[in-house]
Amino acid sequence: MCENVSVGWSELAPLVNCYTIVMNKKVAIAGFGIEGHSAYKYFAAQGGYDMTIADEHPISDVPSGAKQLIGKDIFAELTDFDIVVRTPSIRPDRIKANGEITSTVKKFFEVCPSKNIIGVTGSKGKGTITTLIYKMLQAAGKRVHIGGNIGVPVLDMLDDIKPDDIVVLELSSFQLWDLHQSPHIAVVGMIAPDHLDVHTDFDEYLAAKSNIARWQKPGDFIIYHPTNVYARRIAEKSPATFKFRFGTQEAAYIDGDRIVIEGYEVCKLSDVNIPGAHNLENICAAISAAWQLVGDDAAFREAIRGFREAIKDFKGLNHRLQLVRTVDGVKYYDDSFATTPDSAIVALRAFIPPKIIILGGSDKGADFDELAAEVAKQDIRQAILIGNMRFKLQTALKRVGFEDVRLFDEQSNMNEIVGYAHKIARPGDVVLLSPACASFDMFKNYNDRGDQFIASVRKL
Repeated sequence: MCENVSVGWSELAPLVNCYTIVMNKKVAIAGFGIEGHSAYKYFAAQGGYDMTIADEHPISDVPSGAKQLIGKDIFAELTDFDIVVRTPSIRPDRIKANGEITSTVKKFFEVCPSKNIIGVTGSKGKGTITTLIYKMLQAAGKRVHIGGNIGVPVLDMLDDIKPDDIVVLELSSFQLWDLHQSPHIAVVGMIAPDHLDVHTDFDEYLAAKSNIARWQKPGDFIIYHPTNVYARRIAEKSPATFKFRFGTQEAAYIDGDRIVIEGYEVCKLSDVNIPGAHNLENICAAISAAWQLVGDDAAFREAIRGFREAIKDFKGLNHRLQLVRTVDGVKYYDDSFATTPDSAIVALRAFIPPKIIILGGSDKGADFDELAAEVAKQDIRQAILIGNMRFKLQTALKRVGFEDVRLFDEQSNMNEIVGYAHKIARPGDVVLLSPACASFDMFKNYNDRGDQFIASVRKL
């Protein structure tokens, strides 16, 4: 033990070394993807931590001097560490540790200088809502930061955030899973089964999502989907004083040909440049959240001008129902981000013209029966089924009497798929990539899948 004694420097030096050893906490970074890199950088910069990276796979970009623990089931062997920082995609119950288990998002909520945090979650549309809130508040003259599941990792933003700033976070179920603080303003979009390849069931997924609301306080806000029963259940868990359903007169809503809030006209529907009724809901959600932080009556009028400009300028996020090109009278839309059946259903409903839809990919544990029923109701010229899930999709479609399909296996490439769609399409049609599945059987990720689709369409 180091004692508090009066000694000269020659005698003190060994005691200082002893003190340093005692104070150095052992930190393990569990998983070394983007979030793991961010966590390592944050804790290393604080000083006083003995850093180790733990991963199931070899790491090629290890920071200089970092220790490593590599191997299958390594996350169950972290009992010697004082702090373990979980990467979002790792289930919390896979980590066995005697010390504190945290995550980048948990740490961010603990140390963020601003309490003006807006958190957005949902199974579809959360990225669009998050980005719109950010752009609206920026246009209204606010100093605002965006991150989480979109933009930069949350810990990377800390140095730039001041106490009066606003932070807008997109939060996935993986990031919310073990969170014990909730944002001042929580926004809950449409909730549907997702990530069932990681979550044990939908109840677990919903419980994780609920942490965006569960730890709110009186004086907080929760803004939620007006008709989605699961969004309502999440809102019911919130102790927040202020609870509003976007898309209704409680918040921003559609009134004829305009979107209004508290009697103010924010924009005309003709100002909106992203397709689909779901995107009108997303805009109402974003307005409803941003509105809570714009100030008094005079500020409202100024903010509305900014909101309107942000809405006009917003053309959507990459790989979210984006028009790529019109070729021979056929419009090609990239919705590669649609990795669930519910997302594909929403995309199908965004268009009235005849459609050729490209479905399929790798498994996320989803059920395709509801999607198949929607395909049978829609004006679908043909369903192009690709990848590992092509037979499961074909079976679901057959059950509802839809058999006009073409199958492409995992060895096919996007040029072949798009080329075939171009061959069967007619002027006035929409060719829609909205796969309803993950991408890992044929592509690196949904970005790669969407990029290859765009490149193939541009070759036509």
